[in-house]
Amino acid sequence: MEEKKVRRKRKLGSYPFVSVIFSITLALIVVGLLGLMIVYTSQLTTAIKENVEVQVYLNKSVTNNEVTRIRRTITSKPYILKKQDRPSITHITKDQAAAEFIKDTGEDFRDFLGDNPLRDLFVMKIQPEYQSVDSLSWISKEIQSIRGVYEVTYVESLVRSINNNLAKIGVILVGFAIILVLVVVILINNTIKLALFSQRFLIRSMQLVGATSKFIRRPFLQRSAAYGFFAGIFSCSTLYLLIIYANRRVEDLQNLVDDFSLVVLFGGVILLGILVAYLSTYQAIRRYLKTSLDELY
Repeated sequence: MEEKKVRRKRKLGSYPFVSVIFSITLALIVVGLLGLMIVYTSQLTTAIKENVEVQVYLNKSVTNNEVTRIRRTITSKPYILKKQDRPSITHITKDQAAAEFIKDTGEDFRDFLGDNPLRDLFVMKIQPEYQSVDSLSWISKEIQSIRGVYEVTYVESLVRSINNNLAKIGVILVGFAIILVLVVVILINNTIKLALFSQRFLIRSMQLVGATSKFIRRPFLQRSAAYGFFAGIFSCSTLYLLIIYANRRVEDLQNLVDDFSLVVLFGGVILLGILVAYLSTYQAIRRYLKTSLDELY
């Protein structure tokens, strides 16, 4: 029985899409994981800085009207942290402070002192951009100049330590991100070059029949952009499933990332996939268009 051999015609612009999409997807997942790490670190940094407190102690002789005036003056400053348009400042009276002290220690110092030596105070939080040591020093001096304020304190060593550690982490993450993105770009570029290697003779055949470079490039570029888009969608879907799993395993982890940050990250991953695939294909096609017949072999 005579065997019939069916020869498939190669279509211009078509090349192994499964391996290309799979490779690009894996590369984008790695980039996305790094992006998630940066997002979580950024949110954690903000959360840490938002918990840095400054204590403003008032004179013992302040009246209720003076307390109101001091509070109004402080809350009008641009460096006071605001959440939902409400300034993060708390007034603790000396009686409340005494009650808290007695509750924690179990001893009533008023029995042997005969008086409450504590002072009214405001506990306030500062905007993250004003949390350098120099800025906090200037803020302390400005608040202490308000009439009725006795003293302004904060833990300077803690602030200095937080700023130094966060700066080191930021430098490490940025450096790692640059290296990883370069590796991913090279990986995707090489993957597409290998995929297009099988199309080099078809490209030369199209040139020989008079096809223009633009006509030859168009289907390849369109497919590469589509491959990059679908790879981005697959990678973002995988990352989203990982986020859901992590949120179920780690308590309060979902509080460190918001929907807007995820949308920006996923959009960046998809855009990166499209751009790298498109530019890599353009570069590879341009190379084959200029390659001589002997070099094609």
